[in-house]
Amino acid sequence: MGRFIPHPDEVPVELTLLKPECISRQQLHTISLGGIACNYHRAWRHGTALQVRMPSVNAELCYPGYVAWCLRRKKGYLVGIAFTDEQTLFSARMGEQVCQIERFYRMKNSHDDLQDIQALALQWVEQHADEFSHDSVRKAFMPPTLD
Repeated sequence: MGRFIPHPDEVPVELTLLKPECISRQQLHTISLGGIACNYHRAWRHGTALQVRMPSVNAELCYPGYVAWCLRRKKGYLVGIAFTDEQTLFSARMGEQVCQIERFYRMKNSHDDLQDIQALALQWVEQHADEFSHDSVRKAFMPPTLD
């Protein structure tokens, strides 16, 4: 099963229902490739086509995907959203990097100095970029090898 990157709660996410025709049902077999996991106030049914947006990061970015799983939590639900192709998965992972850098910045309680932001972003990239690399996405799309 693919890895679902945890989306930071500090960066709001919007999940919008898509018409099922917007994403081919034939692509549902890729659900196990991974995606993102985010806390949300409501449950979603497995297989539901959704659009994922993070308007505080960039209002233009949106990623179509499917609900791979949905778990009840004390306060809301944890929703696993899988993406149907390598490019969407890679783009969503890049968007998640921006969210993680924003979270890292807030945790460090830095000033609003642009140099501080850039230095923290570089520090985060040095520590975590391999987790979001193109190779890690490509590995998710490779079929398992048989021994």
